[in-house]
Formats: sequence, structure tokens, C-alpha cells
Amino acid sequence: MNIFSFLRGRSIRPLGLLCLAVGLAACSGSPSGVARVARVVDGDTVVLSGGREVRYIGIDTPETRRRIAGGWQEVNEPFGAEARRANEELVLGRPVRLEYDAERNDKYGRLLAYVWVGQAQAELMVQEELLRRGLALLYTFPPNVRHVDRLKSAQDEARREKRGLWSLDMAIPARQAADYVGQRKMVRGAVRRVDATPDTLELILDGIRVAIFTKDMDQFFKEGIHPERDYAGKEIRAFGLIKTYRGAVEMIVSHPWQIDVV
Repeated sequence: MNIFSFLRGRSIRPLGLLCLAVGLAACSGSPSGVARVARVVDGDTVVLSGGREVRYIGIDTPETRRRIAGGWQEVNEPFGAEARRANEELVLGRPVRLEYDAERNDKYGRLLAYVWVGQAQAELMVQEELLRRGLALLYTFPPNVRHVDRLKSAQDEARREKRGLWSLDMAIPARQAADYVGQRKMVRGAVRRVDATPDTLELILDGIRVAIFTKDMDQFFKEGIHPERDYAGKEIRAFGLIKTYRGAVEMIVSHPWQIDVV
């Protein structure tokens, strides 16, 4: 599911003709690179011809498999197979341009990138297209937020038109969040209270707390949102990774796109 810094430690021979075709800048120290997609893992992850795995920045698609201790388990989340097929349609066997952001690798060693396919004026950002079709959810955080407004616009279009995932009620009740630890989900519930600490602002729902770090509050202020005032007492939908911290179920959000007031 992600893309990047793929020339380091690799022979450039398999990419030579591609580099000549698109210009030397794409294969130098610039924030872009070109490669061919050899295999599609799922809706947001591909493997390049040189063997590097790329995770798409900015989106999360429904799972067709889930990492568990000792390996992978096949799963069948709604629209997971459709997202994978759409990704294959867009990039499999084709040269793509990889655009990097502030961070080029994730904790699994995968490249992180925005993936572009096509030529010149017809070039298409794959993440944007998957969001527009309703086959992905926006999932991008600082510092990799270069195209967040563009991606949010594509998601908003899919949501208005009830395409793909947006034809379903995806939100789980907040009180059931503990059943989904380790998974990225949209939870829905009323904010019962707001707790402030020097480091975080915590929205307390039945079954989960939604935490916003103080360092990320400016992202909300820029949108005219004051979380302590605007979310208190409201029913919200929050999207992110559900995890546990000191025995409590929580979700950390860092950007206002992750929270909607219902």
C-alpha cells in the first residue's frame, strides 16, 4: 500500500529506458521517480518491477488480508476486492510516476508515495481516482499532507454521490470500538465530555476516547474549528486507528478531516 525512495541501493538498469523517456530529473535526487508496477497487492499497495513495495500516501482501502502474528489472514471487507481490481486497472504493468512527500518510508520499510499514471495533461493521481470512486477513505497525516485538500475534495464528491463505500453505513458504534483494536475504523458516538491535558485534548465517547495532540491543534484552528467548543456534546464520526493505551481504547486524530459532526 505505499511507495518511495526506491532508487537507493538498487541498480537503475531496469529503469534506464523509462528514465530516458521522462527525463533525467525524475531519476535523480528530485522528489519524484519513475518505475513499472509488477504486482498489485491490494487497493493501496503495489510492488514495483525492482521488488520494492509501495504504500500509497493519503488513502486507506478496505482490507483483503490482515497482518496477524506469524503472517497474513485473508479477509473480505466490503469493496476490498473492487478496490484491488480498480488499482490493477489503473497501474498494473504500467509505468507510474512516484511523488514523495516529507517521509519516504513507513515502519515496514515500504516506500510512501503519491502515484501518478498517464502522460502530461492526462496524468491521473491514483489515490484521487480511488477516492472519487468511493473505493478508498482519506487517511493522511502530518507531515505527509501535501495533497490533503485535493484528496478530501475527491472523497467529498464520492460521499455526496454515495459511491462505493459511501453507499454503506460504515460507522461502528463507539461502544463497540474495543472489538476492533488494531483496525482503522469510523466510529460514531456522542461526546460525553472533553478532557484537557498539557499534551492532548480528549473527546470522551462511550467506549473510546478520541485524542488530539496539542501540537496538531493548529490544523483545526486553520479550519475555524475549536475542538473543545465545537465537538463537546455533539454526536461525531471519527476515523482512524483504534488502539489501546494504558488500558483504555483510543483513537488519535491529527487533522479535522478525521472528524465529522453528525
